[in-house]
Amino acid sequence: MEHQDIIVRVANSGDVHLASTITDEMESSAKARGTGIAKRSPDYVAMKMLEGKGVIALTKGGDWVGFCYIEEWSHGKFVANSGLIVSPEYRKTGVAKRIKKRIFDLSREKYPESKIFGLTTGLAVMKINSELGYEPVTYSELTDDEVFWAGCKSCVNYDILMSKGRKNCMCTAMLYDPKDHYEPKETKDYFEKKSKVYERLMRFKQFLFRKKSGTKKSLFHAFFNF
Repeated sequence: MEHQDIIVRVANSGDVHLASTITDEMESSAKARGTGIAKRSPDYVAMKMLEGKGVIALTKGGDWVGFCYIEEWSHGKFVANSGLIVSPEYRKTGVAKRIKKRIFDLSREKYPESKIFGLTTGLAVMKINSELGYEPVTYSELTDDEVFWAGCKSCVNYDILMSKGRKNCMCTAMLYDPKDHYEPKETKDYFEKKSKVYERLMRFKQFLFRKKSGTKKSLFHAFFNF
């Protein structure tokens, strides 16, 4: 599918019938990666569409391509661009980057004073975020909203998160602060310089997590105590 044949726009009531397709793909994609995401119901995704807080990608013929939505936390002090998902047949077309850019712009329009953050296990998403001006941060710089962290209970890595006192996990935290941030070119250049480091870090986390021996568990706990 050519890039120009995919439409990326704010979702609306006419897209609600696609909510189940979107949540099914979110779940199957997480299982295929062997990582976790906070599960969302079709009703929840439909609500985001009705609120004008979702961005959807479609072919000109109306086939679903991708989706992402906004969540607000700590009474609007923070917002997250969550649930980014692209249909398998349309991956590597550049559409994920277009969706992320549109949902970022929508977040800035709706919540101009809010910090925008995300948690991801994907290097590709980190790259896209860095091009928008996000910076890698510690978990302590994210929202302390208990409802947000409760949403991680459905993630396969929840036990890791809680064992580290919510200070670390398999995901990398990234943040855009409208009042204190580098320019996108600076964050993009920094990510490109450090991308190999991030890639090795993610692989190391996954390696340690999947090993079951006592020695490897000891290494795992030592690694996350930095």
